[in-house]
Amino acid sequence: MTAYDYDLITIGAGSGGVRASRMAAATGARVAVIESLRTGGTCVMRGCVPKKLLVYGSHFAHDFEDSVGFGWESAKPGFKWSNLIDAKNKELDRLEGVYHNLLKGAGVEEIFGKGKLVGPHSVEVDGTTHTAETILIATGGWPSLPDVPGIAHAITSNEALDLAELPKRIAVVGGGYIAVEFAGIFNALGSEVHVIIRADNILRGFDDAMRDGLRDEMTKKGIHIHSGTTVSAVVKKPAGDLTMQLDGADDLNVDQVMYATGRAPNTKDIGLEAVGIATNSRGAIAVDDYSKTSIDHIYAIGDVTDRINLTPVALAEGMAFVNTVYGNNPTAADRRNVASAVFSQPPIATVGLTEAEAARHGPVDVYESRFRNMKHTLSGRDEKSVMKLIVDRQTDRVVGCHMMGSDSPEIIQGLAIAIKCGATKAQFDATIGIHPTAAEEFVTMRQKRD
Repeated sequence: MTAYDYDLITIGAGSGGVRASRMAAATGARVAVIESLRTGGTCVMRGCVPKKLLVYGSHFAHDFEDSVGFGWESAKPGFKWSNLIDAKNKELDRLEGVYHNLLKGAGVEEIFGKGKLVGPHSVEVDGTTHTAETILIATGGWPSLPDVPGIAHAITSNEALDLAELPKRIAVVGGGYIAVEFAGIFNALGSEVHVIIRADNILRGFDDAMRDGLRDEMTKKGIHIHSGTTVSAVVKKPAGDLTMQLDGADDLNVDQVMYATGRAPNTKDIGLEAVGIATNSRGAIAVDDYSKTSIDHIYAIGDVTDRINLTPVALAEGMAFVNTVYGNNPTAADRRNVASAVFSQPPIATVGLTEAEAARHGPVDVYESRFRNMKHTLSGRDEKSVMKLIVDRQTDRVVGCHMMGSDSPEIIQGLAIAIKCGATKAQFDATIGIHPTAAEEFVTMRQKRD
């Protein structure tokens, strides 16, 4: 037998790579994980976690305003951006320490540096070659920038999390979930925010009722949405501010430009060509249902495969990999009815099919409710919630559940279990709600939408 340094080498210490490495080591495998940036990956260090902390921080602006309607004297406490960033960074340092301890406790060796495949069982890091019987690629994704003149003056979500100062005026290019989340953060903290999108609406791929509802609420909050607009150039002026030259709108002067126009699989310079690993038309690593690449002993999970780019999915894929390779139990991760959330202001959460997707499979019944949350009857805030159930008319199964409004991610997480179990509309109707809550609306909607 050929002697390898390790049974498994994982390239990438993000959520999926760390989970797979730890669980493989628990089976007795000798495991090393390679990381060139910070242990914890995109979600913990450059995505979900720091972004959600900034969302929490920005929400206090609304809370101070809303408190007046409940008898509190008007208060406008000062806000210091640098204090929020410092607190966020302290928490990320703590979390990275947790990840290091988890790997160490599991017996996983951490190798710091850029990992590159140099052979079918070999990975090079800073001139040193390490070998393994099995290799797992979990390098995630990275923000992609278009070829626009002056694009070097723009930032991505990576840099937005560590700006030295809160911009007075910022343009966010893109209409996806990252774009609307950061637009909400900057708007609530006092920035003048412009969102520039080529399409006619934000959040392509989400249910239309949620897209329309969030666009309306963002507009109420003073966010300027420029639809049908593209950027032809970003020009830096002598004073340091930026002029965005736009097709479809007048030039726009801002202090900061953030691009959130997509993320690409992080496959650059990791040696895929050296071992003949196939990629698909999107540049992602092509894998089968068990996350195996075109090379039998090399696997890939998470955003680098561009299937469902969510942290919990990467974790599930990591566990499925361990079961398949080290548990003698071939397992494919179940990607049906995966719930997700957009931490916009207000947030959106969804599970199952959109109305348009469901209608392609046959006749559906749609139940929809729009209302003002009880909280805002006193706060005076003109904010609406939107809830929607999509029901397969033939089977009575609820095939889609969508909500825009406060606490929607927490509410939809519970409903995702019902959808996963194949719950019917009759079973929703038979469930007694909790009163007074917004969530009870999901079990009291009786009138089909025309």
